[in-house]
Amino acid sequence: MADQPTILQLNDITKAFGPVKALQGVNLTVREGEVHALIGENGAGKSTLMKVLSGAHMPDGGSMTLQGKSFQPKSPMEARQAGIAMIYQELTLALHLTVEENITLGIEHKGFLGKVIRRTAEVREALEWLGQHNIHPDTPVKELSLGKQQLIEIARAIILKAKIVIMDEPTSSLTAEDTRALFKVIRRFKERNIAVIYISHFLEETMELCDRFTVLRDGKTVASGEIAQTTMNQIIEHMVGRSVQDLYPKIPHEMGEVVLEVAELSDRYLSGVSFKLRRGEILGLSGLVGAGRSETVRSLFGLDKAETGQVRIKGHTELKAHYLEPKTALASNLDLLSEDRKEEGLALGLPIFVNITLSDLKRYSKTGFLDLKREVKQANYWAQRLNIKCHHTEQAAGSLSGGNQQKICIARLLHHDSDILFLDEPTRGIDVGSKAEIYRLILELAKQGKAIVVVSSYLPELLGICDSLAVMYRGQISPVRPVKEWTEQDIMRFATSGMVNNEASIG
Repeated sequence: MADQPTILQLNDITKAFGPVKALQGVNLTVREGEVHALIGENGAGKSTLMKVLSGAHMPDGGSMTLQGKSFQPKSPMEARQAGIAMIYQELTLALHLTVEENITLGIEHKGFLGKVIRRTAEVREALEWLGQHNIHPDTPVKELSLGKQQLIEIARAIILKAKIVIMDEPTSSLTAEDTRALFKVIRRFKERNIAVIYISHFLEETMELCDRFTVLRDGKTVASGEIAQTTMNQIIEHMVGRSVQDLYPKIPHEMGEVVLEVAELSDRYLSGVSFKLRRGEILGLSGLVGAGRSETVRSLFGLDKAETGQVRIKGHTELKAHYLEPKTALASNLDLLSEDRKEEGLALGLPIFVNITLSDLKRYSKTGFLDLKREVKQANYWAQRLNIKCHHTEQAAGSLSGGNQQKICIARLLHHDSDILFLDEPTRGIDVGSKAEIYRLILELAKQGKAIVVVSSYLPELLGICDSLAVMYRGQISPVRPVKEWTEQDIMRFATSGMVNNEASIG
């Protein structure tokens, strides 16, 4: 890519929000037809920089050039007209409108008396270029899968004749199949000489897909170069500002007696799921999306109703799984970290301290009134212990970065002090530095004697922190085995075929 001309140049970009300096002299060079990785931890300045580029924020200082000409967009519309297309992690589609209406929204052509002129031919051409021959322009977007919806956003960029497409965490909610389809589209952008700025916490994707990279840390550019000439460990070191000897810390912990026994848990997704969990154990649950991992922990917590099965907690009376509910689980010292923190894990509009204490307010209740001073003090303790980056715990939880939101969810579990924890995708969508902190926290909890089930789609973290592992396939669970007895190949074989080895199956 070295012989490709520069299409975008950002020099010494600065941006402050009150006393907070979000960008401090950031530099970025993007070449035509390259996929450029913009890397950094949550809060490093990536989103702010892209909002400056896309016209959502005005920079306080610095300069930008696009195709050799000064570029100073005053609005997102002006940036789009100049050829900058922004595709956000949270899709900006109007679900009740059709595919064509979404693709042309805001860039409609109008004819006599202001009547909107349909652009069906252009829309079809864009969809066909994306390999989506079967999507009809008149289909309501709400009828499409998440992966297809994302392609509608990309089709909008094609209609705009974008020169640069910015993708912010584009695969965070996609299946493996949808991710592969997206990668094909990105490679086709390269063939058209369209540049892509790619933001992702999945460094494996970055190493596979991107040509060059720029790393931001604390609002500054700290490194840039060719992907082929660097390693993932070097990129991680640039991100966190220190040597990363081992992303998965080693904290010795001992396993004790069985504290949770699950027998023949079944519903429309699950088929006879049985396992035991011991005090101080970290049990990993692997498998493909839809295999039953999340459904298992949600049923045990009572969010989803199991049809049959028995559960024994700490050797006490056996419970019928069908009668489990969150109130019962919390009272039995079980707690759940949901994979969907925005919909189920947090009340985004409420203060941080409320989110931390919400599941155990009785300790602050006096004659029907809450002792707010003590509640805030306790929330501040957990915020400091987990290094939640915020101005104060009275600000809204939704104002923080994804990694810090995840820490709020974990702080709630720690505040409630349950002995059995179900952690569903605990590091999804957060940066590598925050991941390392959460891995250490999980291991420290195991050392304290907590029994933990970790559901994850990321095999290296399961192999890196778990004591034992089971894999799920179409609602069935493999035998639980020590993690050292599993390889990634073994895990994927069972996840895709239900085969324990080349000859045996649980089916």
